[in-house]
Amino acid sequence: MTEATALRVVLVEDSVLLREGLVRLFDEAGYVTAGAFGDAADIVARVRDAKADVAILDVRLPPGFRDEGIRAALQLRSGLPQVGILVLSQYVEGVYARELLAEGEGGVGYLLKDRVTSLEEFTDAVQRVRDGGTVLDPLVVRQLIAARPDPVAALTPRERDVLELMAEGRSNTTIAQRLFIGVGAVEKNVSAIFQKLGLEESGSDHRRVLAVLAFLQR
Repeated sequence: MTEATALRVVLVEDSVLLREGLVRLFDEAGYVTAGAFGDAADIVARVRDAKADVAILDVRLPPGFRDEGIRAALQLRSGLPQVGILVLSQYVEGVYARELLAEGEGGVGYLLKDRVTSLEEFTDAVQRVRDGGTVLDPLVVRQLIAARPDPVAALTPRERDVLELMAEGRSNTTIAQRLFIGVGAVEKNVSAIFQKLGLEESGSDHRRVLAVLAFLQR
């Protein structure tokens, strides 16, 4: 992969140590760090000028250390919808996750910072967001599902397991491997989930994840 074709990343993280660590991780993955900042000021202009494919932002940034990262992510979704967005958080903050996912569109992710310790997992998440997928940390998925207990209560324990992995953006093959069941069994569970939740089934893995996320937001 040449620099001209490499995935371009803009990073917004106020911790110097974590920011520099992520930049090294991106270099190792073959990405180009087109910008690394400690705050989200002028974020749309910065990302546009950097010609970034993905923007990665901490949730809490200067000056208030509240929800500046989420606000910046929403600005990017509005101003540069083609750019993938991956938000990092120290804790599970379901309200922020719902706000980011409210539009029901792909190309977004919400991960806990502990996830960045795995190069393979993290770079896979960045690539999936770049490709228009939706990536959620399993703990965030569980909180979102728990916040909508009535319809989910109709699912069997196995269907709940499959739904959680679907919402993480996993394929049927990966779900089968994780749950030690056949792909055919996964497909049956997926069909049952869509039926019970009143969602239109789709053969596209990307579309079905968005359908699940749209359900979680309503």
